[in-house]
Amino acid sequence: MYATISPSDAPSGTPSDAVPAQRTSGTGRVSFKASDKGATRLDRLYQQGCAKIRLPKVYGGKAAEAVLINSAGGLTGGDVVTWHAKAAAGTYAVLTTQACEKIYKAESDVAHVANHLTVADGARLDWLPQETILYDRAGLNRSLDVHLEGSARFLAVESLLLGRVAMGEALHTLTFSDNWRIHKNGKLIHAEAQRLKGDVAHIGQADAVLSGHLALATLCYIGPEDSDTMTALMESGRALIAPFEGCTAGLSSFNGKILARLTAKNGMALRAALIPLISHFRAGEPLPRVWTT
Repeated sequence: MYATISPSDAPSGTPSDAVPAQRTSGTGRVSFKASDKGATRLDRLYQQGCAKIRLPKVYGGKAAEAVLINSAGGLTGGDVVTWHAKAAAGTYAVLTTQACEKIYKAESDVAHVANHLTVADGARLDWLPQETILYDRAGLNRSLDVHLEGSARFLAVESLLLGRVAMGEALHTLTFSDNWRIHKNGKLIHAEAQRLKGDVAHIGQADAVLSGHLALATLCYIGPEDSDTMTALMESGRALIAPFEGCTAGLSSFNGKILARLTAKNGMALRAALIPLISHFRAGEPLPRVWTT
């Protein structure tokens, strides 16, 4: 004999009651110091929840490398991940991610990712996460908070893929925001807010938005170079990406920084143009190995 229990008949505390879904959370912190011989070494490491950090051996490069890992395998509404990184004077570190971060559809709320970076006088930090992939009905609120001192150098790249092109997926419902705040010696020197909401497949067709492209990236370089050197870096960067078809890019130099915006028809076209541009602003330093394996 079989029996069914309707919601009105079920006793309190049974699965029929509204129970919040379990959500992912994690916090990772890493800091670097200079050794007596001037090499960059790990200073402190902390990881909690889904946030993991690995420090692979690096061959052929000057920078120490930290690979940030979300062991949950992706994010959805209500998930919270926070990363902190510090580079002490005389260090050179690069932070990247093990793979592309996937943002899945959210039944409610949005995923929250907060990145906090500090770069001391005479240090350099490169923030080079791999692409973020947004699925239809995804929600993500992301922030980048950076504090630089003195002659610090900083390179940041964030790339976004709108849907899975190979699967024919179009983003009809999306909530995405990305807020950058970069300070130098306590003064705000760069702020931007990017927001995509609604039927992105339709909105992105406009020439003033994405011209139908489904991949986009922002690159920002800040350093102690004089204006003539920064202008030369910008112009050589423009020449470097000009030959790439399927990718539209613009570079500008002002107030001690270089800013690049790129859009492309798909992730492969975006990465093809972005990789040499990143190498250009890293003075030929090799990309993190996870980018090419």
